Amino acid sequence: MNNWIKKIWLPFLLLVSLLNPADLLAVEEQQSNPWAQSIFFENDLFNGTDSNYTNGVKYSLISPDLSPHAKQGRLPRKVLEWIHKVPFIRDSGPEYSHKAEFSFGQNMYTPADISRSDLITDDRPYAGWSYVGFAYHRKAKVEEHLDFLDSVEIQMGIVGPQSYADETQTLVHELRSIDTAKGWDHQLKNEPGLVVAFERKWLFSPNSTSLLSADAIGHAGGTLGNVATYFNTGLEVRYGLNLPRSFGVSLIRPAGSTLFEPSKKPILYLFGAVNGKYVVRDIFLDGNTFADSHSIDKEDLVADFAAGVTFGYRNLKLTYTNVTRTKQFVGQDDSHNFGSLTLSFFYPLW
Repeated sequence: MNNWIKKIWLPFLLLVSLLNPADLLAVEEQQSNPWAQSIFFENDLFNGTDSNYTNGVKYSLISPDLSPHAKQGRLPRKVLEWIHKVPFIRDSGPEYSHKAEFSFGQNMYTPADISRSDLITDDRPYAGWSYVGFAYHRKAKVEEHLDFLDSVEIQMGIVGPQSYADETQTLVHELRSIDTAKGWDHQLKNEPGLVVAFERKWLFSPNSTSLLSADAIGHAGGTLGNVATYFNTGLEVRYGLNLPRSFGVSLIRPAGSTLFEPSKKPILYLFGAVNGKYVVRDIFLDGNTFADSHSIDKEDLVADFAAGVTFGYRNLKLTYTNVTRTKQFVGQDDSHNFGSLTLSFFYPLW
């Protein structure tokens, strides 16, 4: 239990240390083991619709490698000394790296016809989810051509009016001169939300000296909580120029964040991916846990089919993904399409 407590609180400590530069290490060490940041933006307007999972935004801050064998990154020495006393970090071999993550974000969901102000009983509820997340990532090189990444994340937040999804969508629509949604009065009621997630990824990376190469990334995991409970698994295949030995680019999902390293060579690759879920609970379809609310019968099996392109050079990486999500509830007219844009960068940028 103590180990789990340390994993939960570790990102808090790391975030504070980033904001307190009093005892930082040498610049060259910071650059070789830097902080990573990602900004995610997902929206169905990329595909000309405005319904279902209609918008998601997320900011993620991932620490330097915390392993005792790693170069010391942008962390105060006293903080790093404390971290190196944590047993599962202290006792790990040089093949392991350890990182912590802090994130926050907001997702919003609407029915297909947002012009109606009445309760649309045969479509999904209006809902918003605003949250903060704390995660621990452990990466290891198993064999010459095989790496794995374990991710554990806890998300805490609020569903309902206090998520302020209504206000966010209304503001964006007004700024873009788009008709605002009329049915937010029927959204899910306020409910504190908790999600505990685990996911393992495997990177199969054939040895190749050519500029163009291919690899594959498998994953499996699940979540438990009143917001979402499901089991998931999937596969991503990449092909392109100077493929990094990394774990691809995830969509916004619990325990889905990936780690990457700066590249001295330009990176350009195409990818295709599938992620399948067996859904036990989805508050955005099942409705509130502790109060009566609008709900609709969900589909137990849901899949995302994704394809996109990634470009990266040095401390910057940009990814665009187009996603087709199969029907999520009984009576849904069709699958849902949305686009995802992710900008990742290292600190410091220079």
